[in-house]
Amino acid sequence: MTLAIFDLDNTLLAGDSDHAWGQFLIDQGLVDATVVKAANEAFYQQYQAGELDIDRYLRFSLSFLANKPLDELASLHRLFMETVIEPMIAPGTQALLQHHRDRGDTLMIITATNRFVTGPIAEHLGIPNLIACEAEQQNGAYTGLPTGIPSYQEGKVVRLQTWLDENGESLDGAWFYSDSLNDLPLLRLVDNPVAVDPDATLAAEAQRLSWPIISLRD
Repeated sequence: MTLAIFDLDNTLLAGDSDHAWGQFLIDQGLVDATVVKAANEAFYQQYQAGELDIDRYLRFSLSFLANKPLDELASLHRLFMETVIEPMIAPGTQALLQHHRDRGDTLMIITATNRFVTGPIAEHLGIPNLIACEAEQQNGAYTGLPTGIPSYQEGKVVRLQTWLDENGESLDGAWFYSDSLNDLPLLRLVDNPVAVDPDATLAAEAQRLSWPIISLRD
């Protein structure tokens, strides 16, 4: 089995689903617009700089889910998918995914965004394997707290290695596509790293190491 691993935000998507979810909640009038917009922007800038406190961010981003009926959240997410995420899918995404399906590769998304946001996106894209930050549930409801090791920076490597061990698989010949400096630990680990619409830091590193640089947006 050869793994084709994809970051999600600003890679397969021409935007950030986590940041967009916060804005969606503001647009729906479901949160305090001033407070959430300021926090959402500040956390996003920290992420782009590779300086995000992931635990603090997850507590912020998951807080809206706490103690809400799951069917209500699912309905809200369907609207989010239709109005925000589907138009955000990068033009070249489906062709790239089909290329790896045609090769017989096993497709996976690994993302620092939480599973509530990203699970339906992975399903929509037809990607069966997802490693994401996990949201704690108790008594059939979200608590608003994260659980487990966050799949962020080196945490992506840890979580992926756990998945490989549990499934008796390896990274032999694996591909990893990402836009972000935050994914350098995993990009350096795979046989086939690919920079996709990369940020400045990743672009410089990809050029230095002669990694392919592609765009899914053109």
